[in-house]
Amino acid sequence: MTDEGRLLAGRYRVGAHIGRGGMSDVHIGTDSRLGRTVAIKLLKSSLAADPAFRTRFRQEAQAAARMAHPTIVRVFDAGEETIVESSGHESQIPFIVMEYVDGRLLKDIIREGPLQADEAVRIIDGVLTALEYSHRAGVVHRDIKPGNIMITRTGQVKVMDFGIARAISDSSTTVAQTTAILGTASYFSPEQAKGESVDARTDLYSTGVVLFEMLAGRAPFRGESPVAVAYQHVSETPVKPSSINPKVSPALDAVVLHALAKDRFDRYQSAVDFRADVDLAAGGQIPVFHSADDSGGGLFAAAPLSASASELALKQLSEDESMVRTQRRPPVIWIWAGILSVVVIVLSVMIWAFSLTPSSDLPDNSRRVPSLTGLSYDQAQTSLLDQDLAAIRAEEPSATVAKDQVIRTDPPAGTIAQPTDLIRVYISTGAQPVDVPDVTNQPLADAQTAITDLGLTPGSVTRENSPDVAAGLVLRTDPAAASMEKTGVTVNFIVSSGLVALPDLEGQALSAATDLLNSADLQLISIPTPDDTCPLEAGSPVTKQSLAPGDVPQKSEVTLFYCAG
Repeated sequence: MTDEGRLLAGRYRVGAHIGRGGMSDVHIGTDSRLGRTVAIKLLKSSLAADPAFRTRFRQEAQAAARMAHPTIVRVFDAGEETIVESSGHESQIPFIVMEYVDGRLLKDIIREGPLQADEAVRIIDGVLTALEYSHRAGVVHRDIKPGNIMITRTGQVKVMDFGIARAISDSSTTVAQTTAILGTASYFSPEQAKGESVDARTDLYSTGVVLFEMLAGRAPFRGESPVAVAYQHVSETPVKPSSINPKVSPALDAVVLHALAKDRFDRYQSAVDFRADVDLAAGGQIPVFHSADDSGGGLFAAAPLSASASELALKQLSEDESMVRTQRRPPVIWIWAGILSVVVIVLSVMIWAFSLTPSSDLPDNSRRVPSLTGLSYDQAQTSLLDQDLAAIRAEEPSATVAKDQVIRTDPPAGTIAQPTDLIRVYISTGAQPVDVPDVTNQPLADAQTAITDLGLTPGSVTRENSPDVAAGLVLRTDPAAASMEKTGVTVNFIVSSGLVALPDLEGQALSAATDLLNSADLQLISIPTPDDTCPLEAGSPVTKQSLAPGDVPQKSEVTLFYCAG
């Protein structure tokens, strides 16, 4: 039974098939309630047979839906649809409704050959930006690979399938299913290959594999079976990407090999550090790596003794009859004196804390990122140097900021930064030329989305009568389709009202009135009806009409009364 045309959850219409994975099929779809285009991922029914998976899948989909970031494919909805097979047996289809991304998978781009170093750096920056956001939200992806990274037609990086890998691996699905949903072993971290617990650094290892593959055109480890590849991740040292592609710089070699360290404490500890070193390497500078201090109480430090363990120890101590008290209890007055002293100290500290006045002074080793919007890159660089901060240039188009002027910074203005931090300065390349798309006969919401995706601005909406275009569909745009404009230009929409203008037909000959109603400009349905009460002779003009002159719905029936003689 085909899935195309099926309605899920009473609102999502499944459209054409656009992709296939080990555990799912992806279709383009329509949200009939909001009138927007979406991507619908239908998971295999074999997964739905596992109650643990259904529970975990629902929880992880809810967690992924809370993440809203430009580099992450949004999850709008998730659920299960009950279908009846041809045999009469009912089965469950888990589905995910996601943001529809018009672009290509990174794996398809890599299949065409190694990427240029600057393009690989730009893409990996986007992936690391997405991971920085998700890791701060406490979400580990677990399945970073080119098949989960989309590049839009405008070059934007989008990472998808957050939370899905965790839903599979934490349920009781079979090993075969888990392997299928997590992809090939080419992107496994050593701890994943050994079945150990994973954390944010697992995603960073897989990101290092993706960067290697973009630079070299193939993954660092290859074997005859997934087990052989996983073994290499655990025990073998990868070669430098430059040994495969001589165009790769020594700086990028160093970054990739550091990201692929076997011990998670020897590789990058955060997406921020990884991205900063990638940017340094893109400029030809080899980063200096620092080993992680795993003895402190950092992000990945061991947890303290649990409360339950402490309670058990106290219980065992209290039940040990071999312990004999050798000291008398202190007098009651001493106990109350101690309690009173503690109360006085706590109150004194609270009074002192509330009496403190906030200070706007920054520590000696901290700097506040200045506002640089509207400056040239040289001016911005000088302003940052005055604050002992270093700048790194990035470019993006803008319809509102003039060419060669600063759009924004990352971190943004007002953020507290350290002298060692790199401030990414985004410079406007100006408004980019773009062809106005042809959105004729599309729903208004879809047309506005298509306009926005190209960097144009949706403008006013004007309703116009039409005899054959359904209400709410676009008749034309201003500027017209295929005209060359610049990003930021406002595009106005002329939309069908679903009405036509009915003229006053009384007094006209019946044949003329009928021809007018049936004409291409009106396409209304005429129903001639004799009027027996009319004293005039047969063939007289129309005496009255069932609908008053004015706007009426398309394809309306109009009764024309005429004299029967």
